[in-house]
Amino acid sequence: MYRKALKNLLEWKNSKNRKPLILEGARQVGKTWLMQEFGKIYYKNTVYISFDNAKNKKVHDIFTQDYNIERIIENLSVHSKTKIESDNTLIILDEIQECANALTSLKYFYENAPEYHIVCAGSLLGIALHQGTSFPVGKVDLLNIYPLSFTEFLEAIGEKRFVDLIENLNFDSIKNFKNEYIRHLKNYFYIGGMPEVVQRFVDNKDFVEIRNVQNKILETYENDFSKHLSTSDISKTRMLWDNIPSQFAKENKKFIYGLIKKGARAKEYENSLYWLNDCGLIYKVYRAKTPSMPLKAYIDLSSFKLFIVDVGLLCALADIDMETLLEENEIFKEFKGSLSEQYVLQQLKSVNNKNVYYWSSEKGDAEIDLLIQNKGNIVPIEVKAGINLKAKSMQVYKNNFTPKVSVRTSLADYKKTDNLYDIPLYMIESLEKILDTQKIN
Repeated sequence: MYRKALKNLLEWKNSKNRKPLILEGARQVGKTWLMQEFGKIYYKNTVYISFDNAKNKKVHDIFTQDYNIERIIENLSVHSKTKIESDNTLIILDEIQECANALTSLKYFYENAPEYHIVCAGSLLGIALHQGTSFPVGKVDLLNIYPLSFTEFLEAIGEKRFVDLIENLNFDSIKNFKNEYIRHLKNYFYIGGMPEVVQRFVDNKDFVEIRNVQNKILETYENDFSKHLSTSDISKTRMLWDNIPSQFAKENKKFIYGLIKKGARAKEYENSLYWLNDCGLIYKVYRAKTPSMPLKAYIDLSSFKLFIVDVGLLCALADIDMETLLEENEIFKEFKGSLSEQYVLQQLKSVNNKNVYYWSSEKGDAEIDLLIQNKGNIVPIEVKAGINLKAKSMQVYKNNFTPKVSVRTSLADYKKTDNLYDIPLYMIESLEKILDTQKIN
């Protein structure tokens, strides 16, 4: 399974200013596999240490005596039965949030022994940091890992030819294979990009088994609620998490606490929201009061939408089966636009780790689904689930703000009309590349 993040890891390996690297991301997005695959491809030796096993006290003890790097390396070599050579050995420290001293040691590796190649990961690292774990600020590099993007999914299922057409912006050929792209896109909506789920699809194409795996992943997340949250916050977090699909079904996607239960208030669910966000399970997308640079300076902290880590898991959480998705029956129509919006947000995050916002008018009669910054421009993105391209909100936005470039993504073919780009949903990963090939005045 090819992951684009391998390129990021190789760039890190070859960097003259390399620091210990921490991979961040939700549980089961493939961080451990990625680190091990990276070591297998680009290093002579790999030393893998996991702090998740509570019985593995010896590994914890290596980091509790002091931060003498020479001693730590010697002990890791003995424990792993591998000679650690600075130039050709990758040291992997997995679930590093379980050992605060190991996390602190990264500072000393950077300052006293930067020649060593160290990559770390922690599924609940964000939680650990907010619980007071010391973090080596400025002494580490960070890389966010997300579920497989749509093109990574295509490559995993053996459709590299379709990936090449997208990456080469071969619009004519893409149009010829439009039905194939839409078929794969619908599959991706159901399957999503969690590596284990994609692998099951590659192995046997059994959609029932795929849903079973997705439900097990969701169960793992809910088990984390019980393990790491206070008793008073467990039920609130479950209620908030389970309520996300119904929030998506609304025409106005702004998150409303009152839909969790009658009379619910923001303060009551504040801890749950932060916890889910720190785990990487949700994306909080704020409303921008005005689309000006930088967008972060104009956000409305009281208005936001919630997305989850993966579109396939959203389908599972909402209990949308494959038949409903393929047939697009009446039950599904309400949710179709929401899945498309989740999908687009996910691609923007997974490919370029974009900061994403949305805009709505003060009266609430117009809304732009997503906003991003791109080379000095604010780019409004209107998401359409089908081929109906009527977009009243985009026209309102244009009349008010006269953007230099705007984007509409749907199942319609690629087209550029003045400064409006119609980009097929299955090409949205290439949004920045498409804009870069055009001169925007």
